[in-house]
Amino acid sequence: MTVSYTAEVATCRYFGCFWKLLGRWRASIYKIIWVDLLVFLFSFYAMAMLYRYALNETGRATFEDIVDYCRSYGALIPLSFVLGFYVAIIVDRWWSQYITVPWPDPLAVYVSALVRGQDEHGRLMRRTIMRYVCLSLTMVLTMISPGIKRRFPNYDYIVDVGMLTKNEASIIQALDEKFPKTPKYWMPIMWASSIMTRARKEGRIWDDFSLKSMIDELNKFRAGCNMLIHYDMISVPLVYTQVVTLAVYTYFLAAIFGHQYVERLDTTHKNTVSYYFPLFSTLEFFFFMGWLKVAETLICPFGDDDDDFELNWLIDRNLQVCYLIVDEMHNEHPELVKDQYWDDVFPQELPYADESQRQAPPEASTARLDLTKITSAAPLKRTTETSEVDFTNFGEDTERGHGDHELRIRFRSQRVVSTSSSISMVDLSTPGKRDEIDEGEEGEEGEEEEYMDLLSYRDKSMDDFDRLREERERERVERQMQHAAMTYDLIKGELANTAASDGPSTSSKQSKETSQQDTEMQTEKSYIGSKK
Repeated sequence: MTVSYTAEVATCRYFGCFWKLLGRWRASIYKIIWVDLLVFLFSFYAMAMLYRYALNETGRATFEDIVDYCRSYGALIPLSFVLGFYVAIIVDRWWSQYITVPWPDPLAVYVSALVRGQDEHGRLMRRTIMRYVCLSLTMVLTMISPGIKRRFPNYDYIVDVGMLTKNEASIIQALDEKFPKTPKYWMPIMWASSIMTRARKEGRIWDDFSLKSMIDELNKFRAGCNMLIHYDMISVPLVYTQVVTLAVYTYFLAAIFGHQYVERLDTTHKNTVSYYFPLFSTLEFFFFMGWLKVAETLICPFGDDDDDFELNWLIDRNLQVCYLIVDEMHNEHPELVKDQYWDDVFPQELPYADESQRQAPPEASTARLDLTKITSAAPLKRTTETSEVDFTNFGEDTERGHGDHELRIRFRSQRVVSTSSSISMVDLSTPGKRDEIDEGEEGEEGEEEEYMDLLSYRDKSMDDFDRLREERERERVERQMQHAAMTYDLIKGELANTAASDGPSTSSKQSKETSQQDTEMQTEKSYIGSKK
């Protein structure tokens, strides 16, 4: 399992908090690099002893030429660039593999909430669905993790732990014999989907949308399992891994010779430390080789390294939590009670165990910005208040010489011309339209005078929005008058037809009713006219 040290570095003070981690051994750089470092130092000292005590003058001169050559051309290897880019790819891949591991918890919540039934059959359905889901993930992990494969080498061991029955194992084995090259991790997922469909047919699932939600979550789980297999089959290209490995080991092979202390090349600066111990060569090996070991450790996080994922714990945890959700916690919740802030709606401040730990709330970035220079400057000149500006009556363009840069908003004047049987909208802004209306209404002097009064009132002080509102109100009143006139005509026609069919015996009676209705209609018109 990945070694966690977050709690130890939660607070950083003084010289930092990483120093306390340097003494750890498990999952440390010392544990994975100490063998390589010992081999490097042994080879380095072996060459040093060979140069100082075993070679003659001719051999020493040849050795010095080799050291000069390695020292000159060893630095041409772009080790930092190649290794840094490779490790970045590996770390990104390592985290992506972790977040790809599917968790059955969301599906368990769906199953517990949507598959109804407190009887034994409903409980059996819920538990079987989640058992199949956990079985599918276990079968995938046996394909990609050596630790899980050692725990479950065949189906019999999975039967022993209770995630698979003998009948189900025989079905999978029979299909393995027919199609041996295809993994069968998807079979339990198909069984789970069939149980969901059966539950819908039995009425244990509310509706088709609930079934679809469960199937979608099941497919998402299957996609995660499938992605884990893809990560196992598709690795980082081998050529890149080979390039990085050859670059690191070639560089330090050249460093065994190039970092040697020789008399001919080091006569100007006598370095006693390098004569006894290659300090900076060792640190360079420590850093670069440690970088390579990090990539080797993280490239497959499903193995047995200290920083690999703890998959055995994951299998046990998934089965336990799934059964708790769909069985123990199914349709169960604590008693509903009023919380302690019921009367206050929400708490002003939650209490602390130690009130000295309470801190001030966070501030915005500009909360303490110095604005004295801005506020002390002369205020801008304002000709009028915003509330006094009429945004609907602007002057014309200054290029025409009629004022400032303004825009005039105008609405077309329209009038509702109503008769006893129709209503029409007339555009008063069209040339000649107003004259036509006036000529057609010479006999209606009262209405004409009212209309002219309305026009004169609109031209005085009302802005365009007020005019539009008043015009709409007038149209509404006229529509009411039109509806009243149409109703009156219909009633009058029906009475005439009734009188013609019944004969003269009822004509006097209906004439009285007609005169009474005429009186009521005139009263209604006078009332509507007063509102207008």
